[in-house]
Amino acid sequence: MRDHFPKLLCILLLVAAVACNTATNKQSATKTDTLHTAGDTTIDLDDVLENQVLTWEQQQALTPEQVIDLLKEGNEDFVNDRLTVRNYTKRVRQAANGQYPKAVILSCLDSRVPVEDVFHRGIGDIFVGRVAGNIVNEDMLGSMEFGCKASGAKLILVLGHEHCGAIKSAIDEVKLGNITALLEKIRPAVKTVQFDGERSTKNKDFVHAVCEQNVKLTIDKIRKNSPILADMEKNKEIMIVGAMYDMSSGMVTFLK
Repeated sequence: MRDHFPKLLCILLLVAAVACNTATNKQSATKTDTLHTAGDTTIDLDDVLENQVLTWEQQQALTPEQVIDLLKEGNEDFVNDRLTVRNYTKRVRQAANGQYPKAVILSCLDSRVPVEDVFHRGIGDIFVGRVAGNIVNEDMLGSMEFGCKASGAKLILVLGHEHCGAIKSAIDEVKLGNITALLEKIRPAVKTVQFDGERSTKNKDFVHAVCEQNVKLTIDKIRKNSPILADMEKNKEIMIVGAMYDMSSGMVTFLK
C-alpha cells in the first residue's frame, strides 16, 4: 500500500488540477458573457443594444411618418422603463466618419428633459438643438436647414414641456440681462393664446396653454422664415410637428 501511495497522490493532484482549470475556464466564459460596469453592477451582453448607426441608404428609405412612429415607440420604452444599454463605444467609432440622423428636435434648455433618453435614441440617431423656451432664431433655422437639407433628416420636432421656466418668466414679464430679449420671443404666445380664466403663472392650465401655443408659433416661424424647410415640407420630404413633454410621466404627446 505504501508503494502505491506516491502514485495515488500524483493522480489526486492531477485530478484536482484539471478540476481547478475547468472551473477557471467556466469563470472566464462567464466573464466574457458579462459586461462589468462601475461598482457591483453587471450587465449581460445580451441586454446591450447592438444596432448599428443609420446608413445613408437606411435614412433615405425612411418616411417622416415612420420617424414619428419610431420616436413614439422610443418614448413608450422610456415611459415604461424599458431603456436598453447601448454599445456606445462601438457607435462612436461607426459614426466618426459620417452621420445620417432621422430627425431634428428643438427642445428647451431644461435639464429635466433629456431628449435622447426621452425617445430612447443613441449616438448618431437625432440632431438636438436646445434653447430656453424652445424658440427659433436665425442660428437655429440654419441648424435645422443643415440637419434636413444637407444631412437628410426627415422630421423637425419642436418639443415643449410643462412647467417651463422660460414660459413662466415671459408671462411674468421678467427683465434680466440677455434673458429679456429671449423672453420677448415668447411673449407673442402669451398674448395670442385663447384661454378663459386667470392668465397668470398661478394658473397651471394657463401656463400649459401658453407652452402649447409657443410650440405652435415656433412651427409657424420655421415655415415662414425658412423657405428651404417650407418647400421640403410642401414636397413631403420632411414634416414639421410639435409635441409636449409631461414632467410627471415622461410621456410625449404629439400636437395636432
